[in-house]
Amino acid sequence: MTHRLPTVRTPAELRAAVRGWHAAGQRVALVPTMGALHAGHLALVTRGLELADVVVASIFVNPKQFGPGEDLERYPRDEAGDAVKLAGAGCSLLYAPDVAVMYPPGFASFVRVAGLPDLLCGRVRPGHFDSVATVVAKLLSAAQADHAVFGEKDWQQLAIIRRMAADLDIGTQIDGCGIVRDGDGLALSSRNAYLSADERVRALALPRTLDAVRTSILAGMPVAAALAAGERSIKAAGFARLDYLELVDGETLYSLGAAAPGARLMVAGIIGTTRLIDNIAV
Repeated sequence: MTHRLPTVRTPAELRAAVRGWHAAGQRVALVPTMGALHAGHLALVTRGLELADVVVASIFVNPKQFGPGEDLERYPRDEAGDAVKLAGAGCSLLYAPDVAVMYPPGFASFVRVAGLPDLLCGRVRPGHFDSVATVVAKLLSAAQADHAVFGEKDWQQLAIIRRMAADLDIGTQIDGCGIVRDGDGLALSSRNAYLSADERVRALALPRTLDAVRTSILAGMPVAAALAAGERSIKAAGFARLDYLELVDGETLYSLGAAAPGARLMVAGIIGTTRLIDNIAV
């Protein structure tokens, strides 16, 4: 028999549940998601259970972080199926507010982390990370959890949330969880479902190029030359657009001209109609 995951839909209900766990001496981890869960999301739950006694997952497809022409309407949604997966992974509670709860009439406040949202993905998705920071601030405020776990595939998002939590004295520890990949190396993403069979094969250019560029840089090739070779490889694979391939500082996201402690290679591009991102440590 499938265990039914308890679900709450308001901040008051969520806070009451977390207060109960805290009163019992238990630590709580929050795993924020937009649903359409895959093994990468479930790894966040597993990580949460390593950090805390209880894991709460949230599912909210945030309309404010989708730009004009992006995939809000076709973004996959399956709350019932996601709840079964979460329960199987050891999650104790699902927080699934609707848009009216998150953004009631008169909602007028936004959170902006200066600088970081303007780099990398922010250049082609203006305002996106302001909406991410706002919704995550609301989720952290509602949960009052001890930890919140985010995937490292969305490294820029993770860096922004860490900065926001530090700057605003949010008491929740922000933890990253390593990228989960298919056997062939492609980073798991809810958007992989949009790829045709041919696009799925050609998308492997992202992780393979990251590995090749890292190898070249560590072997002494100038960063600019290694990145240029990587760009050629990705375009040759049939990507319609390459938004960036950069070596950056993992905390500030500023471009680097040489490998350094904490450096990461970051990439984003569009194949067919699907935008994919990936990154690796250097």
